[in-house]
Amino acid sequence: MRIGLTWTDAGTVVLSTVVIYLAFLVLIRIVGQRALATMSSFDLAAAVALGAVMGRAVLGYTPTLLAGLIGMCTLFALQTGFRLMRRNSRLECLMSNAPLLLMADGAVLHDNLRKAQINEDELRQKLRLASVHRYGDVAAVILERTGDISVLRRGEAIDPEFLADVKGCDRLRPGHSGA
Repeated sequence: MRIGLTWTDAGTVVLSTVVIYLAFLVLIRIVGQRALATMSSFDLAAAVALGAVMGRAVLGYTPTLLAGLIGMCTLFALQTGFRLMRRNSRLECLMSNAPLLLMADGAVLHDNLRKAQINEDELRQKLRLASVHRYGDVAAVILERTGDISVLRRGEAIDPEFLADVKGCDRLRPGHSGA
């Protein structure tokens, strides 16, 4: 097992890590936040395979201990850098998909389901998990930035500021009382 690297090899590991990381972020942005949500067994298999491909690409043909450490440190540095950049609201909008309204006042928004690449079966599953018994019980369903799905029930007023960043929130009844 080789422990060391040349400076050229170390630079290649850093450059490869940065490029792979940025490509991953762009692909997640294109595919949508559902790629990050709760995973099925198929999604888990794809994530493991993707991790193996990314790891191999990062380390290239120098699979040494030092190359692995450099790649790991670069990933952590990138993660920290992007976390700091996301404190700026303009950069956050560029880097993340905005939350998206999937249901409004008990009605399924099929065009937004298509945009989010979610089918109605998945939506019904999330509603059941939230103990919803009828579509009419729902004030709003939102696909969050994280890929999770939030269910807001009828019965209480929703503060408009609470939904300010949600795409499609204009489709909720004005002054929605939830009643």
